[in-house]
Amino acid sequence: MGAYVARRILWILPVMLMISLITFVLMHNVPGGPWDAEKRLAPAVVENLNRRYNLDKPAWQQYLLFLAGTVRADLGVSYSNQDRPVAEVIRAGFPISATIGLIALCGALIVGISLGTVAGLKPNSAVDFVALAFATAGASIPSIVSGVLLIILFSLNLHWFPTGGWQSPEAAWDALRAGNVSGAGAGFWAFSSRIALPALALAFAPAALIARVTRASVLEVTRQEFVRTARAKGLADMVVVGRHVLKNAMIPVITLAGPIGAELITGSFIVESIFGIPGLGRTFVQAVGARDYALILGTTLFYAVLIALANLLVDVLYGVVDPRIRYA
Repeated sequence: MGAYVARRILWILPVMLMISLITFVLMHNVPGGPWDAEKRLAPAVVENLNRRYNLDKPAWQQYLLFLAGTVRADLGVSYSNQDRPVAEVIRAGFPISATIGLIALCGALIVGISLGTVAGLKPNSAVDFVALAFATAGASIPSIVSGVLLIILFSLNLHWFPTGGWQSPEAAWDALRAGNVSGAGAGFWAFSSRIALPALALAFAPAALIARVTRASVLEVTRQEFVRTARAKGLADMVVVGRHVLKNAMIPVITLAGPIGAELITGSFIVESIFGIPGLGRTFVQAVGARDYALILGTTLFYAVLIALANLLVDVLYGVVDPRIRYA
């Protein structure tokens, strides 16, 4: 297992090189440039800006400079964020997106697996029809619609949650360490009340997809001979479901959960924009609109690393769930 993981990690390096090259070529061939704005800049100003950010050099030289900086852990500076280092911009936005994404992923897994398992064990029942309706609704309603509906229902009508914004939990932890219980409680409520609706909007579609896949997988496993044999031996239904059905039915769910988890923790531009959250997904799309080449490249590589690690984690979990799987 250790050798397999080491080989997979080493393979990430050429993948990152290829992704950076493709991203660099694409963004430099898109019409427009970083200094194209409503107010046209003077040619002398544009020339000075290009010289400052090495945009006056040939494309191949710009790419080599970027690679050299990446080896030194220097992703450059973001000229759409007042010359802040790209690494600093990522460090500021990613924890916010990751917090919302992890909560959404946990909720999607709990709801999707639970609903899909019950529906698969009791096909054509009321629970099965509810699961199918939920899966259909999740696949049909995009997050831009579900987010707005949640704000209208829970914020504007019921007044349970604020309409948006972000509150870091750090102040609550500081108050708790200082012994200020009431201040910590207020801080945690401010944090949880602002994260509930965005996480729910993010989790809706993945939960529906996971429920549909879990249902199909459970239905397939329950028809296998080893399940019939386990029941013929007189094992209790809970033992059969927990030890045989779920363990084998989780392989497709794990395959699905890896990419979904990577997608959720990297941030959603739509959800973050609707709720006014300064996450990395919103920052990345704004960088694309501003033609912020350094921030686009740095964020793309960061996303690619996360996705590669998520796929590696999925492959490792295969061996945990199914001991028959061996890695050479």
